Amino acid sequence: MKKQIIGMMCATAMMSSCHIYKAYDRPESIDASGIYRDPVSAVDTLAADTMNMGNLPWQEIFRDAKLQSLIEEGLANNVDMQAAILRVEEAKVMLTSARLSYLPSINLAPQGTLSSFDGSKTSKTYQLPVAASWEIDLFGKLLNANRNQKTAYLQSKYAQQAVRSQLICGIANIYYSLLMLDRQVEITTETSAIYKENVRVMEAMKIAGMTTEAAVAQMRAASHQVEASLMDLKRQVRETENSLAVLLAKAPQTIERSTLDEQVMPEELTAGVPLQLLENRPDVKVAEMTLASAYYTTNQARAAFYPGLNITGTAGWTNSAGAMVVNPGKVLLTAIGSLTQPIFNNGKLIANLKVSKAEEKIAQMNYQQAILKAGQEVSDALFLYETQNKKLQEDKGQVEQLDKAVTYTKALFQSGDATYLEILTAQQSLLSAQLSEVADNFQRMQAVINLYSALGGGRE
Repeated sequence: MKKQIIGMMCATAMMSSCHIYKAYDRPESIDASGIYRDPVSAVDTLAADTMNMGNLPWQEIFRDAKLQSLIEEGLANNVDMQAAILRVEEAKVMLTSARLSYLPSINLAPQGTLSSFDGSKTSKTYQLPVAASWEIDLFGKLLNANRNQKTAYLQSKYAQQAVRSQLICGIANIYYSLLMLDRQVEITTETSAIYKENVRVMEAMKIAGMTTEAAVAQMRAASHQVEASLMDLKRQVRETENSLAVLLAKAPQTIERSTLDEQVMPEELTAGVPLQLLENRPDVKVAEMTLASAYYTTNQARAAFYPGLNITGTAGWTNSAGAMVVNPGKVLLTAIGSLTQPIFNNGKLIANLKVSKAEEKIAQMNYQQAILKAGQEVSDALFLYETQNKKLQEDKGQVEQLDKAVTYTKALFQSGDATYLEILTAQQSLLSAQLSEVADNFQRMQAVINLYSALGGGRE
């Protein structure tokens, strides 16, 4: 009768603990549909497209040979990248340790004793036991701990991929920033030379009585303003070079680079289907592994309610047989099995389970939020690219018209129908438009970088 009762109790426990053995599966409530907005259509949801530029190797996105060399250098030397690789190795070691927890632990514990009573002959006793302890995983405690550690290992790998993706896109972003600044320095240098010539002409005209000292002073002030902005641009170039050098884990120095006009960027951007974000984007995968870890932690909290079975044993040699000392030693064998069933633990087990469930729910909400944020970044990048394409067309038209305005104003000045102040205003407007065109071209490149990063590009 006792055996039947024990059997029924064990069967009931096994049935109630089925969930403990279930592996993590992505919750059905996680939704990635409709997270891309169409950048040109009034219908928000972007049409599905299986092509995804995030799956392309970074060499196909960033085709500048000098930039490729810098990215390879960064992947090899960047401190954050190296630290991420080491964290993966750490997690791998911990995973191996968790897998070995299924095996019994074995320890050798030799002991020796010398004893003498009231001057009698000293007796020598010894033991050479090998002690073994083995926890039988009846209710998934070790199973879930092992799965949790595997999740931590995967999480560290995805975190490394996230660092890799961010590093590649970060280097590209700084590199293109340098090319933008180089072009702006070039334009401003040319404009500064024009302004200096304007000052020389105005001074000659003043001597000839054709203009006033006030006009000359105004032209000199404009020339100084352009020269000052040139110094500011050169400072930004130096600081950007230094930032890129440090990112590559080397001392601040000059960065070898090409020009903005030489860059070739993808003309068509493809975002793929939203579901691909769940598999491709490393930080989203990190968020999912956090949820999986919380799931297994909850399972461990459930498993704590069930009995634990431990088997311990000792085997070895001893010459001590209670009050007798025998030589040579005899074989010593012991085996003990213990079953521990929690009954009352001051509410700790219930509290741990409630806390674990709450943490699992928080992890699920954070995972969904990470998906929404990823969709936002993809949508922002698509719209930025579309906007910058249109702005560049307007910029080119503006520069073309302002260049004509400068030419016409000079002609009118020579015929006496315009003042030199009008020439100055036209030239200042042209300079501003040229610098804006360069900045907008950089913004277009940045949109490509942002989209590639948002789609998880650059991962191995």
